[in-house]
Amino acid sequence: MGRIAGVTAAETRERLLLAAVDVFARRGYDGTRVADIAAAAGVSNGALYAHFGSKAELIVAALRAHGPRLLADMLAADPGLPVAELFVAVGRRLPCRPDARGSLIAEALVAARRDEDVARPMHDYVGERAGWLAGLVRAAQDDGQIDPALSPGAVAHLCLLLAMGSALLTPDLHAVGDEEWTALLTRLVAAIAPTDPTSRTPPKQGEHQ
Repeated sequence: MGRIAGVTAAETRERLLLAAVDVFARRGYDGTRVADIAAAAGVSNGALYAHFGSKAELIVAALRAHGPRLLADMLAADPGLPVAELFVAVGRRLPCRPDARGSLIAEALVAARRDEDVARPMHDYVGERAGWLAGLVRAAQDDGQIDPALSPGAVAHLCLLLAMGSALLTPDLHAVGDEEWTALLTRLVAAIAPTDPTSRTPPKQGEHQ
């Protein structure tokens, strides 16, 4: 099971990433061997190590390529959707049973608490997600949809806590009704709206209004 004839290096890498998502979700990080992922992808261990230096590197690479990105997908589908509606729509999906992508983030988070080799790249991954969310919040503040007095980093942190926590607290452990959950989300999102709907983030020094 070396390199498959007619398959490019990029295609082999993608096969490995997809296999990693599936195997990690089914067996967990600790229960997965590199050989399991290589076998699922139909390649040799050597072919896997030609692309990824370790199991830790592979799980974070799989997250970057195929991890949960519900918010980004919804935003791409409807760029003009008000941020309040976007946050509520995404939040309503959080209590649902996670798919393989959701299971992957849960495995990576748990592994990062025990394994420094996973913690280092996960720190970078979470930082990237936080930075993207904070940028989204800043854009919403500039558009008058979120209170400009709020810290974009703090709002992003809350979003990460809800999204990543939902991957660990699955419906079989604790469930909540959709109607009451939506009502709470709507109240929370309303709380971060500006008191004055016409407010904008003040321009930085040297910028023109």
